[in-house]
Amino acid sequence: MSSDVLRPEEGGGESVVATGQDSDKWLTAHNDPVAGLNTFSSCMALADLSADGEIKLIIADLGSGTHNMKLKVYKGTQLSSENTLIDMPTGVITFHMDTTEPQLPAVAVASGSYIYIYKNLRPYFKFTLPTLEVNPLEYDAWNQARDDLLDVSLLYEILDSLRHEVGECGLTTRSQRFLMCPDHQSQQNFLDQHKGFLLKRQTVVTAIATLKKSYAEEEAISCLVLGTESANVFILDPEAFTILNSVSLPSVAVFLSVFGLYDVEYRIIVACRNGHVYTLKRGVKVGRPTIELNSQAVGLVRRDKNIFVATMDRNLHCFSNKGKRLWTQQMDSVISCLELIEIKSLNLRLVAVALEDRRVLIFKDKYVVDTIHMEAPVSAMLFGRFGREDNTFILVMKGGGLHIKILRRKARFAADDSSGLGPAAATRLNVPKKTKLFVDQTMRERENSIQMHRVFQHDLYKLRLNTARQYVRALETSSNPVSITQTEPLKLSAQVLGLGPTFKIKVELQNTSASSPSLGLMVVFHADHHVYNVQNSVIQVPMLVPGVAHVVETLVNNVSELGVADTVKVLVVKENSTRPVLTALISMPVADTVS
Repeated sequence: MSSDVLRPEEGGGESVVATGQDSDKWLTAHNDPVAGLNTFSSCMALADLSADGEIKLIIADLGSGTHNMKLKVYKGTQLSSENTLIDMPTGVITFHMDTTEPQLPAVAVASGSYIYIYKNLRPYFKFTLPTLEVNPLEYDAWNQARDDLLDVSLLYEILDSLRHEVGECGLTTRSQRFLMCPDHQSQQNFLDQHKGFLLKRQTVVTAIATLKKSYAEEEAISCLVLGTESANVFILDPEAFTILNSVSLPSVAVFLSVFGLYDVEYRIIVACRNGHVYTLKRGVKVGRPTIELNSQAVGLVRRDKNIFVATMDRNLHCFSNKGKRLWTQQMDSVISCLELIEIKSLNLRLVAVALEDRRVLIFKDKYVVDTIHMEAPVSAMLFGRFGREDNTFILVMKGGGLHIKILRRKARFAADDSSGLGPAAATRLNVPKKTKLFVDQTMRERENSIQMHRVFQHDLYKLRLNTARQYVRALETSSNPVSITQTEPLKLSAQVLGLGPTFKIKVELQNTSASSPSLGLMVVFHADHHVYNVQNSVIQVPMLVPGVAHVVETLVNNVSELGVADTVKVLVVKENSTRPVLTALISMPVADTVS
């Protein structure tokens, strides 16, 4: 697609197909209301299939739902190629499966129980999902029906009872379709047609995504992440197409959001049919529940450290990665789909929400910063680089129309459009360029990374050792205001009153045990006699009842002529003991001079 095809001039002779309600931040580059497309957001992708810098649009068209399913590729605004699909597609992704030059991405189409891999838009490989074990009761029922030991009505009752027991996904596809037959005659015809074939239980793909394997570069090798009807998530090796990891879920996955590296650390956010969102990470075999929704999800995107989920009850939710709800916005109409809008030139990530009332709302955090009015409700959205334009918004209507918009180069999504935060919130930081010193330091860190890591670990271990030694020393000398022994569980707090040169030290002792009183305790005040004169250096403490605080007071005179301040040590000792029970060190204030 050349820029003169998709980019209208933004000057005086602007040739834009626009309506009076259209947003002023977007240019309409192409509008085909009779394109005849029937697809979803998960069945659309953008990729440079020819390594010529020309990004093409790949759409898996569902056709009528039973026939005429095709894989369509658009170059610019023209349909360049079509491939027939055998079964209904559920997702399309592009990924790199090798490092050979030129690095052409492969196209993976999830259709039924298979993943069809295309290279150069030609069939390359077909991956089949592993078969599942057939329920013994279902297997016996079909065998008896094949031998005419069961009639149609009895077979239907057995399979319907089994469906309520193990669930819809616990049955084979043949049993599911048999139970969907509306009347007795259609059930008999279905039985006569299929009873002679071998009964197999094979799952189907419900969601598909990619996960970088070892490197985060755009053209790095990626693994395939599959969600299946059997409530499993599989991670496939992109070279041998073997299952690297399998994770079980309580329900069927419908939306996937993947980030990280498979060989290092990764997270997979999964929205399931049971209205829950689960988090999968490296080394786990069962998904961890993260979010519980009030309704089923209709869209899921991840932006930075936030998870955006749209639900059937017209709500848009924002959660943290740990599942904490940050905010919720209720829409005026039903939400049909979500899409992440990443504008790299503005260092901005927005979330587009398509509504049934023909509006597309663009959110910055929880504020609407733009509204696009369409001619029909939107069923699928995709944002990215198309042709040679970096910021292209592709929308597919429910009537089959194809609409392509381009972001104006001067468009800004300022926070003060609706939030009142001011233009400073959207101002980009003036990041300085990399200096030669920075580059040299970076090279030095790369070359000496192992040695630097060892030095850091050595210093860290030394810090931990010194901290542990000081802690043990404090325990041995009882240099802490809270007793850790079970025999004398005490707590001490002290405060200094007055401006000087005469101070009053107030010490509060409390027995923290449940029922045992403390006996034979004394409070000892120790200070440098050249600086302070303590009136009562030893005070006998009566029996301490648990939970009742006892206060001990004494006067301290500053006798130094230099006007200096020192510390006073307060010790709680027990009769016939050589080690104090508690110790507190009081930093005395500087005394006011007497005129």
